[in-house]
Amino acid sequence: MTAQDHTHLRPWRAIQRRPSRKIRVGAVEVGGDAPITVQSMTNTPTADAQATIAQVRALEEAGADIVRVSCPDEDSTAAFRDIVKASRVPLVADIHFHYKRGIEAAQAGAACLRINPGNIGSPARVREVIQAARDHGCSMRIGVNAGSLERDLLEQYGEPCPAAMVDSALRHARILQDHDFHEFKISVKASDIFMTVAAYQQLAEVIDCPLHLGITEAGALRTGTVKSSIGMGALLWAGIGDTIRVSLAADPVEEVKVGFDMLKSLGLRHRGVNIIACPSCARQGFNVIKTVETLEARLAHVSTPISLSIIGCVVNGPGEALMTDIGFTGGGKGAGMVYVAGRPDHKMDNEAMVDHIVGLVEAKAAELAAAEALEAAE
Repeated sequence: MTAQDHTHLRPWRAIQRRPSRKIRVGAVEVGGDAPITVQSMTNTPTADAQATIAQVRALEEAGADIVRVSCPDEDSTAAFRDIVKASRVPLVADIHFHYKRGIEAAQAGAACLRINPGNIGSPARVREVIQAARDHGCSMRIGVNAGSLERDLLEQYGEPCPAAMVDSALRHARILQDHDFHEFKISVKASDIFMTVAAYQQLAEVIDCPLHLGITEAGALRTGTVKSSIGMGALLWAGIGDTIRVSLAADPVEEVKVGFDMLKSLGLRHRGVNIIACPSCARQGFNVIKTVETLEARLAHVSTPISLSIIGCVVNGPGEALMTDIGFTGGGKGAGMVYVAGRPDHKMDNEAMVDHIVGLVEAKAAELAAAEALEAAE
């Protein structure tokens, strides 16, 4: 048993997820009892298939479960077929308002269409897209955005607000439901945290489909991470949300990293090494900040869930190490204590500590992976 396996003994940490029905995005389940998935979106020109494939690969390596690709024109949907073939994760085609792009994307192998059915034209066009999705096994995401609400709703409510966003979402959902199409999820995003949270809270009360969380246009890496963590964290804490996308004006790989860190912090999903570290102070026995920075880079390839504590002194170090798989607590005279499975195990010189810990983590990851493979084979 690893240190983090003890979470079931702490009921005060349990998050009760909102019951929702389950849909599929390709081979990935979303909603119900499925793990909360992490998504991102490519920002390369989709018509440049090789550049887009390279970015999808980078997102896959970061752990993305689902990747969205914009398909605004015919050249994009033509390239999308090759991108789908090269991808190891399901792809969502964002078709904007073009119903023909939806049909083409479904035929090209999209696992999901991002579409607002009420915005693509006549009922006949809506039927064509729904039929294409049904024929090719596509699910759909209804994506409501506070910045692009329907004119009549803006006139009714006077301005973008949670009630208007929910009304828009339900309007689009009814179109799919009237065509007996139920493989859909919904997002109601705004750049305003309060509006977003209120909209998702209201929507969660009136429909049972999976919900895709996001704070849209959240900002640059640091500010966008903070805004997304506050808004999405509040919803996830309340049990709302089945799949997430952190929208950052940054490398899309950073969106995936932040998404997993968010879920990891709430105990909702674990991937990779969770480093618990002190902010450092005058008591530190080694350079904590530089050490953690180095360890993050050198352990980025480890996807197995492992907890690691790096604490600069013995004030909080032993207590933190009790709750992690591997730990290092700084002491005096250039050496510290290495903890394994929550217990003090051996001393290690500070200068050799990084290489030593990397080896311990990699060995633990291999051990856990082998045990998981054996259990799966039995």
